[in-house]
Amino acid sequence: MANAGAVNVTLAAPLADLFPGAPRKLQVVAGDVGHMVDALDERWPGMRDRICDSTPAIRKHMNVFVEGRRARLATPLRPGADVYVLTAISGG
Repeated sequence: MANAGAVNVTLAAPLADLFPGAPRKLQVVAGDVGHMVDALDERWPGMRDRICDSTPAIRKHMNVFVEGRRARLATPLRPGADVYVLTAISGG
């Protein structure tokens, strides 16, 4: 059953795999990306440090997209929004 006011969060497999029990897809009630990260960190301590640096901002090797647009911590979330927390891919 869907949570009223929740957003749909998809975590990158490399991130979810670091936190036993963390699903790849879940719902979180949050008004902006920063509060979403806080909610994830409450469930899986240390997740904030994987997503954010100390300034605080989203780490350079992480990307958060809300409805297909790159987001920042202050980006507002509407209920039902699709949020993707992805790791950057690099190579040569």
